[in-house]
Amino acid sequence: MKSFLWTVGVVVFINLQLHAQNEVEHNNMQFIAAGKYLPLYSGNNNYKEIKAFYIDRYPVTNYEYSLFVRENPDWGKNQVKRLFSDKGYLKHWDDNHSFDNRLKDSPVVNISWFAAQKYCECQGKRLPTTDEWERVAAAGLKSADGSKERDFQQWVLKVTSSAQPKPIPAVGSTKQNFFGVWDMHGLVWEWTYDFNSSLSSGESRGDAGSGSNLFCGGGGAQAGDVENYPAFLRYALRSSLKATHVLQNLGFRCVSEVKVQTGRK
Repeated sequence: MKSFLWTVGVVVFINLQLHAQNEVEHNNMQFIAAGKYLPLYSGNNNYKEIKAFYIDRYPVTNYEYSLFVRENPDWGKNQVKRLFSDKGYLKHWDDNHSFDNRLKDSPVVNISWFAAQKYCECQGKRLPTTDEWERVAAAGLKSADGSKERDFQQWVLKVTSSAQPKPIPAVGSTKQNFFGVWDMHGLVWEWTYDFNSSLSSGESRGDAGSGSNLFCGGGGAQAGDVENYPAFLRYALRSSLKATHVLQNLGFRCVSEVKVQTGRK
């Protein structure tokens, strides 16, 4: 009996230590529990199950990206290979990798998919799948289903349809949603891992492990919410992109796996 209790105690101790380590490693990220959400192109309104993950609370900033470039000079403004980015990469930076100080805490833009994914990899993370990103973006201010919050939906429509402010405001300048994540709407567009397969019906986490459909346009399906104009715009943008493209209003954030069950449901 004592041996059994000792074993249980050791297992509990190890799990608590791993849990604590996991929390430290993700202290700038938000835990998103496993759950269902209704994709825009959902066929017969079929909800999709998404596994738990962590997501950055804010988009990656110019300052954060400058630290990455300092450690990885091959991804500098004038050093990046054209195989990985079109002309215009980091065009808002000067040749010495500095930028207007007002942009220090603004989302980094003019970034290709390859550059965004490489940044995430160097942080031990990856880009979110479209399903993961959209699950978080679907949250309102009061619930995980923002479609039921009329005022919130009107705000999303307004900021999505408005011209982008110049200079781009700092991260954290829009709204924090129900999950505790900032700037999902109204600041910049964001890359997703499977951006050009966003109309496919594969299970999101399964798609994350393979790039086989990365550059293929996804097949359309019946829209689950024909009034979700901002979501239509996001899907239209993604379907028009190539991995080397850079845009002055396209940034990114990272996600990471949940390696240890935290006990949260």
